[in-house]
Amino acid sequence: MDEEIKIINEKTRNERIKIFLVENKKIIISTITILIFSILSFYSYKIYVDSQKRKLSDRYNSAIIEYNNGVRDKAIISLKKVITDKDSTYSPLALYFLIDNNLIDNRIDVNKFFDIVINKISLETEVRNLIIYKKALYNADYIDENELLNILKPLLNSSSVWKSHALYLVAEFFYSKNEKEKAKEFFNQIIMTENLNQEIFNQAQKRLNRDLSE
Repeated sequence: MDEEIKIINEKTRNERIKIFLVENKKIIISTITILIFSILSFYSYKIYVDSQKRKLSDRYNSAIIEYNNGVRDKAIISLKKVITDKDSTYSPLALYFLIDNNLIDNRIDVNKFFDIVINKISLETEVRNLIIYKKALYNADYIDENELLNILKPLLNSSSVWKSHALYLVAEFFYSKNEKEKAKEFFNQIIMTENLNQEIFNQAQKRLNRDLSE
């Protein structure tokens, strides 16, 4: 008797499953199709991204080789193109190479490239902060205090590891202008900063004790 009831229950369950599959056939097929399409799209996109990354890497490395072989103009064009491709790895590297080797004379152009890297590319926070600091460092000899502070504002208002570097740059900027009270204010801020670079601390303290102790 129990065995018969078990067999009947199994048949009933199987019949319900068949009815459910028949009634929901379109939904089930659509769901499976969407799932398969999503998986294929994900892997296709990943393959595309990896391919683009390899192409960009090849173009960057080729530009460096061209520069080392004396093909300067072609290398500059290629490196500028790498920047405008807005890659989180190679765009900053291309910008650094152009700046470090003095390959762009126009400061406006350099700042446009800085802005692309800072504002148009998805970067880790501290990587972006480093590039902001480099932009300020690049411009420090040519701009006034308001422009310098405006560039460094994201760092000065943060707890970034680059905050002490930004404060030191501003302090030295004012010291070079013989605005000693303003310089002293920023050197003192360095002493109280968290995430402080020890070398920056030592330099700030030395400046305060030796040149601004009055």
